[in-house]
Amino acid sequence: MAIEGLIPFLFERGHAADLILVVLAAEAAWLRAARGWSARAIAGLLGPAALIVLGLRAAMVGADWWWIALPLAASFPLHLMDLRSRLRSDRADP
Repeated sequence: MAIEGLIPFLFERGHAADLILVVLAAEAAWLRAARGWSARAIAGLLGPAALIVLGLRAAMVGADWWWIALPLAASFPLHLMDLRSRLRSDRADP
């Protein structure tokens, strides 16, 4: 398959989003193994991105609107959790 056929293949079937999810999973594994991050910290940092990419994938494959909206809406509480933890750590580091 030539590069001219690969790009449409990745986007028409949603596999471009799958590649992004694989990269996010690899980053999560690295943060856990090499940096010793907690699962909560990783979920706060990478969870919103993963959920947004899942919404993107749903849109790419022509899913119903609620399959797109659900992960987008679910990303917001995770983002707030991450933001809250970052603001608390900023106050504790004077």
